Amino acid sequence: MTNRTLRRSAGVLLHPSSLPGPFGIGDLGPSAVRWVDTLAAMKQSWWQILPLGPTGFGDSPYQSFSAFAGSVNLLSPELLVRDGLLADTFFAGQSFSADHVEFERVTTTKRTMVREAWKRFRGGASQLRGEFDAYRDRQKAWLPDYALFMAIREEFGGKPLAEWPEPIRTRHPDTLAVLEQELSDEVAVHTFGQFLFDRQWAALKAYAHQKGVRILGDAPIFVAGDSADVWANPDQFLLDEHGKPTAVAGVPPDYFSEDGQLWGNPLYDWDRMEETGFAWWTARLRRNLEQVDLVRLDHFRGFAAAWHVPPAETTAKNGRWVDGPRAKLFDVLKSNLGSLPIVAEDLGLITDDVHELRQQFALPGMRVLQFMLGGSDNPYWPHNHEPDTVAYTGTHDNDTTAGWWAGLSADDRKRVEKYVGHEVVEPHWEMIRMAWASVAVLAIAPLQDVLGLGREGRMNVPGVADGNWRWRFTADQFRDGMIERLAEWTERYNRVPNK
Repeated sequence: MTNRTLRRSAGVLLHPSSLPGPFGIGDLGPSAVRWVDTLAAMKQSWWQILPLGPTGFGDSPYQSFSAFAGSVNLLSPELLVRDGLLADTFFAGQSFSADHVEFERVTTTKRTMVREAWKRFRGGASQLRGEFDAYRDRQKAWLPDYALFMAIREEFGGKPLAEWPEPIRTRHPDTLAVLEQELSDEVAVHTFGQFLFDRQWAALKAYAHQKGVRILGDAPIFVAGDSADVWANPDQFLLDEHGKPTAVAGVPPDYFSEDGQLWGNPLYDWDRMEETGFAWWTARLRRNLEQVDLVRLDHFRGFAAAWHVPPAETTAKNGRWVDGPRAKLFDVLKSNLGSLPIVAEDLGLITDDVHELRQQFALPGMRVLQFMLGGSDNPYWPHNHEPDTVAYTGTHDNDTTAGWWAGLSADDRKRVEKYVGHEVVEPHWEMIRMAWASVAVLAIAPLQDVLGLGREGRMNVPGVADGNWRWRFTADQFRDGMIERLAEWTERYNRVPNK
């Protein structure tokens, strides 16, 4: 699939962690299969997800320990039981919240679960040996480093990479050789966990394809400083001789934040990456496209120029724009991958050079309806949408549409009502209708908007460190007629590609 063949269609945004189920977090098992069936019943062609990697700081999928690995927190215990890798009594006596993720408990329990599965596998309780060996060989470019990184991190009680002893942080060969031997069983556990994740995810993706549902994934532009990516590839980042960043990522002050946003991620050494033929980025996107059909590339403007902040700063005020690789990277990616199945996240204050870069490679941009207030020339108003865009009611970083509407001034509500031509009673359905009626090639609504949830359904509040990413839905939130209504509208606005 290429962007030139992306057909008019629609989808729903829901991260797997938000699926219902009894194990403290949504997973890739029977509940995910039911969700795919629900998408098909709603005549949706796309299931949009957030990054699938193991979550780090703040439980955020955008601060992952690896750009290549999957989160074992999403593993389905039921599928492990089916494969003979877990006793069906493993979770007996444990109860979890049904409406939010209990990250700390889940992480501890799922890690124990993977160790138990490894013990059973090693003891001959499964017939997956050949499949496991083939998987390790296919993923050998990143998997050994990731598994060792996670084993070391656990050995140090969860200390981040920046606090590791220097011989380990800087990968002294003799030190690593000793650690590989001492931590061999824990390395094997993490390796096996990735095998299980990929096996379960591949089966779910295949089922979705059978139902006519494709996966729209998400790739953050930057990686976490506390990650296997930085540890294993220090020459690809702007680091000093001690492995510490010489600059960190963020965005400058704007109308959202007078201090800007200081993300703290290490920045790429684009000159060095170009010398290697952008091999790391090619490997990363190839891995993403093993897992999904289309990738939303976060903070696309950073490929034109990124905001570099000195590492000692406490805000993002005192930074500077530094040019990125621009077309050089995407020329190589297109040559290596054959196509660029990418959606460019081009939200915020975007300069002409960013638009030109996106258009040069025919990458759809994003139009979020919650940003449409303002003058009639605002590009987020539906009448200003363009075909090569994806129309969203909101994203994981926005309030729900019902919550957004509740927070609008009376004047802003009147402005929207004049636009739609009548009093707004169900703001979430009005926004879905506008997105679905748009000329944008793809229309997406978070599930919270389909369900009409208020602020209690918000997934993330940018700039707030704690309490995010926890929302889960329960099956009883689907009220009578919701599924049929979205299906009818998807047909009405010609977003059923195979019709």
